[in-house]
Amino acid sequence: MSSHHSAGEVTGKRLAVLALAALGVVYGDIGTSPLYAMKEVFAGNHPIPVTEANIFGSLSLFFWALIVVVSVKYVSFIMRADNRGEGGIMALIALALHSARGKPRQARAIMLVGVLGAAMFYGDGMVTPAISVLSAVEGLEVAAPGLKPFVIPLTLVVLLALFAVQRHGTAMMGAAFGPVMLIWFSTLAALGLYNIVQHPEILMAANPWYGIEFLLANKAMALVAMGNVVLAVTGAEALYADMGHFGQKPISRAWFAFVLPALVLNYFGQGALILAEPEAAQNPFFLSAPDWALYPLVGLATLATVIASQAVISGAFSVTRQAMQLGFVPRMEVQHTSEKEAGQIYLPAVNWGLMLAVMILVLGFKSSNNLAAAYGIAVTGDMVITSLLATVVVAKFWKWGWLKAGLLFSCFLSVELVFLAANILKIPDGGWFPLVAGVFVFVLMTTWKRGRELLAERLAGEKLVLPIFLESLASSMPTRVAGTAVFLNADPTGVPHALLHNLMHNKVLHERVVLVSVQFFDVPYVPDIDRVEVRPLREAFWSVVIQYGFKDEPNVPEALARCAEAGLALEQLDTSYFIGRETLIPRFGSGMAFWREKLFVAMFRNAGSATDFFQIPSNRVVELGTQVVL
Repeated sequence: MSSHHSAGEVTGKRLAVLALAALGVVYGDIGTSPLYAMKEVFAGNHPIPVTEANIFGSLSLFFWALIVVVSVKYVSFIMRADNRGEGGIMALIALALHSARGKPRQARAIMLVGVLGAAMFYGDGMVTPAISVLSAVEGLEVAAPGLKPFVIPLTLVVLLALFAVQRHGTAMMGAAFGPVMLIWFSTLAALGLYNIVQHPEILMAANPWYGIEFLLANKAMALVAMGNVVLAVTGAEALYADMGHFGQKPISRAWFAFVLPALVLNYFGQGALILAEPEAAQNPFFLSAPDWALYPLVGLATLATVIASQAVISGAFSVTRQAMQLGFVPRMEVQHTSEKEAGQIYLPAVNWGLMLAVMILVLGFKSSNNLAAAYGIAVTGDMVITSLLATVVVAKFWKWGWLKAGLLFSCFLSVELVFLAANILKIPDGGWFPLVAGVFVFVLMTTWKRGRELLAERLAGEKLVLPIFLESLASSMPTRVAGTAVFLNADPTGVPHALLHNLMHNKVLHERVVLVSVQFFDVPYVPDIDRVEVRPLREAFWSVVIQYGFKDEPNVPEALARCAEAGLALEQLDTSYFIGRETLIPRFGSGMAFWREKLFVAMFRNAGSATDFFQIPSNRVVELGTQVVL
């Protein structure tokens, strides 16, 4: 599913297949918003009175939020800001950094804003599965109020099953996702039409004047209402984040041809129902269905929300992996769940951490109404950050200049900042949770990045320059033993610590020594032709630089096998890999607060091993330890 296509390659039939697949992965989150968005306006924790003016006004705001935020901002503009076909916050950071080359302060600001956006993504990723699955299962209360005590246990069972199947990969479920979401969106449209036909005057709400009037008339309630309107556009980020999986065309085709009409019809249908029966505002989604359809609808809604949650979970996996390659999070275990698709991965640590957070949310908040208060702040924070980064990209990278870029994005920001202000009101009601989670992730990511820089500085202080070292070897050569030694070396110009330790303790050198430097670039993929650079040095030493993009799969033995063409043929059974393992000691008064040093040391100690990360056979590895005072 995550194959790469240029727009020219996408034929009509292929486009239809990709658009259907995109329905299942990209639109799950925004597609399940009708379950709770309208209910939250009139029956949430801060309900507004059910009057004709309020129904028309809030519907008008829903409609225009979908047009301005999703159709114009994301589909028409943001999705054109791709990094070689890839989208998402990490791709946007890479593009923005590209335009800030040679300006360290600007680059640092972009980096911090981008990391904050990625951290907010995790906050959102915790709330989405909780609110969507819970709001679907709550449909049982509408069908049979006696089932209320079973709602939370059932929700937890569904979520447990969802997280438990992650290790098998999305391929087996992915095939069913598209068709299920096709049925879901068709059902949304059908339910909407069923209610609109009875009160066609509701379609007048598409007039933006109703929304403006509503905001002017309810000055006190306006911000609260905007905080609920944002629930209709949660999931817009997924369009951009999943662009690398499907390409821009299928995603935008699916939106305009199918998703947008279905959502608009459903919201207007819910509005028509509330207009006719104000008491239906308690749960307009499930009450808009005929009685006979209730149980099948609860089943379908649960399936749709599981699919929506799946998209968020796999999004968390790929963002974590990209952050790992770009040096923001420690190495951790990455399992591949598909032999054909490089993008289908499973990270056990992220999976179980997310599951724990989601379960705590369900048990703590107990209803989708309470969770709606926690929802929104991370989403709007993310949207604002995307707009800020995109302004830099459009001004510098697309060469529009600051004025044109600023004018365009100030239109989006004016809407998003109102959304953000509205969601700040929700902080006491539960909005604090994704914020706390986001800040926690932000502290971890920035501590890891800064700690790695400090460690590199300390090691650079003890660095021995390679040409001088080779010269000194020539004058007093130690004993050479048979075989090839591969030393992983972060800095291609210096001598690896592991090599110095081996010489000091074992007093021997292998007959062939290969110094390998692995470099990651802020592009998604590095072409195979640029994968390895091989340079013969004196005294049977070789320098090899291996290059990867942030979505490439690091595999050092495979890359070394490519060196044969340059005259460096390695015999696997005759090759030993030497890796340095540092033990860090924190100290007061270094370049980082002491508590952050201790946090960095703990993260460093628990990081995955380089052996697993670079797929080096563990029976060929020799580890040599050293102590470093930070």
